[in-house]
Amino acid sequence: MDDVLIVGGGTIGLATGFELLRRDVPVTLFDRGRAGRGTSWQAAGMLAPDAEIQFEELDLYGLSRESLRRWPDFAADVEAAAGMEVDYRDDGTLIVADDRDSAEKLRRLYAFQREQGLEVEWLTGEEAREIEPFVAPKLSAAIHAPSDHQVDNRRLVEALREAFRKEGGMLHEETPVASVQPDADRPAVVTEAGERVEGRRVVVAAGVWSRQIDGLEAAQPSVRPVKGQMVQLRMQGAFALDHVVRGPEAYLAPKSDGRLVIGATSEEQGFDTSVTAGGLFDILEGAWEVVPGIRELPVDETWAGLRPASRDHAPLLGAADAPGVVMATGHYRHGVLLTPVTAQEIARLVCTGETSPWLEPFSPMRFQTTVS
Repeated sequence: MDDVLIVGGGTIGLATGFELLRRDVPVTLFDRGRAGRGTSWQAAGMLAPDAEIQFEELDLYGLSRESLRRWPDFAADVEAAAGMEVDYRDDGTLIVADDRDSAEKLRRLYAFQREQGLEVEWLTGEEAREIEPFVAPKLSAAIHAPSDHQVDNRRLVEALREAFRKEGGMLHEETPVASVQPDADRPAVVTEAGERVEGRRVVVAAGVWSRQIDGLEAAQPSVRPVKGQMVQLRMQGAFALDHVVRGPEAYLAPKSDGRLVIGATSEEQGFDTSVTAGGLFDILEGAWEVVPGIRELPVDETWAGLRPASRDHAPLLGAADAPGVVMATGHYRHGVLLTPVTAQEIARLVCTGETSPWLEPFSPMRFQTTVS
């Protein structure tokens, strides 16, 4: 049987390869660097559809909720295959307001969440501190979203990489793909070094680099990079945040190994990944307003990642307008959250040719217009 060729080795590419291998489909994966060390490494690992629900994104919310439902079993499968833990945590999320205006905005979000049947709870500032003692005493209100979870995304990508290899996947790192050659029966990829590799299908899971791949013409994925600056602190002493806390201007995601990931800006700066004083000031100020105890924590690391955003900020999932090519890209802020449902449904599409109802609203061809 010909290999399925996957372009891109982040959480989406690695997980899709893992799911295909578990279905006895051989896979060859190409990554421009080390697999898992791009956008997926630079994320925060929040699995939070209830906290991130938007008034106009109900299809995306439904997909996100379904993916979250699959996460515990998916995490267990990856851990069993890799022999490594991914630190899946179900502590829940606190969405907090630090002044009257943000409380009004939070109240509107809460009403919308309840209209959608979400199991969320409205809290006073005092009640929020009972759940998470390190939030600011001045908080005016909060929403507790117990069903929103998190994972250590860095442990996840290392485990996925190991699981992929142990399941028999062929991994080509430091191997950028220059072009895809569509074909209904024998599509191929051509590396920047000039090697041409044919396969059964080509899955484009290259995130922000998806649009840089030649050969797709009309099927070229509409994906752009959106910069997000982040900072990582080290929890120490009496400080031990237990929940993800989302404030009006920043979020804080504590990890079991003592890391505290704080983010993130949202900047239309192309492929620029410079870390700026202004960006760090904004997110640290936003985090300090809701969790003032961070002030004395040491800084471990700073970085700027690139989120792959489509025109409508929803992913591109399914068969492309190019024979033999499938898209699994454009996940924007939701790549880690959407990993299980994307990987499993793309694997199903590759194996059966059937596009599931979960993928239908996110067709890569939804932006195309017909000229008569």
